[in-house]
Amino acid sequence: MVDFLRKTATGGRFAGQSDLMSDSGRAHFWCLRHLRVEVEAEACPTIQLLGPYASPGEAEAVLERVRERNEAWDAEDARWVGEEVM
Repeated sequence: MVDFLRKTATGGRFAGQSDLMSDSGRAHFWCLRHLRVEVEAEACPTIQLLGPYASPGEAEAVLERVRERNEAWDAEDARWVGEEVM
């Protein structure tokens, strides 16, 4: 029932994310399950995906960006509570 409502409300699987596409008109996602780039039509369920990204290269680089952001946030959290950052 929830899946039906989601598809009905959004008009399709990725309707809310279709604005960000490459020149080829395809959105690219990083699949956390398969650890690879997947395109919209062949992608795993959205719960397994990061994206959309405009190119395969952007999708491949997402884990590095996530790591960098997490390190920055951890450092900021440590400074906020007065801990030393390693």
